[in-house]
Amino acid sequence: MQKFTTLTAQAAYMPIANIDTDMIIPKQYLKTITRSGLGKWLFAAMRYDAHGKEIPDFILNANPQAQILLAGENFGCGSSREHAPWALTDFGIRAVIAPGFADIFYNNCFKNGLLPVRLPKEAIAELAESKQDIQINLKEQAVICGNRRFDFDIEPNNKAALLNGLDAIEPVLAMRSEIKKFEAAHFARQPWLKVGG
Repeated sequence: MQKFTTLTAQAAYMPIANIDTDMIIPKQYLKTITRSGLGKWLFAAMRYDAHGKEIPDFILNANPQAQILLAGENFGCGSSREHAPWALTDFGIRAVIAPGFADIFYNNCFKNGLLPVRLPKEAIAELAESKQDIQINLKEQAVICGNRRFDFDIEPNNKAALLNGLDAIEPVLAMRSEIKKFEAAHFARQPWLKVGG
């Protein structure tokens, strides 16, 4: 997984509350089990007209270089599909800043290298008005734009995983020797539990 340390990038502003996972990646595009190719269909109902042509004034069509999405309350609600963060990252979005997130989506972001940042809606509106690039410094837990700085909270385990580019299983694999020692001691104390042994 790609490490997330500091990102300085353009932002796209979508001040819509309750953007659900079906809006992020519509269900008809969920036939794949790979993470690539989904960015084309990110926000498909809003990005394309009935004939499949891009709608020029939709924010991600007007600013396809954006790597930060400024969003409304309860972002990522709806079903638990992991395709939603896949589609965002495949498009090139590295962080979503919103007043709040649906819990499952929030946790899926960390598993897929996408940083979800909670900030008050007033701060998000201020970031959107600035028109300058936004810097997100994960180590300092700060969003910086011009002379304004907004600090954010993040769980230490999630922060460490993103800073080090670790998926959910890699911290466990790093403890293989400790796990083997525990298993050996456990089965030495209770040998009847060991299958086939």
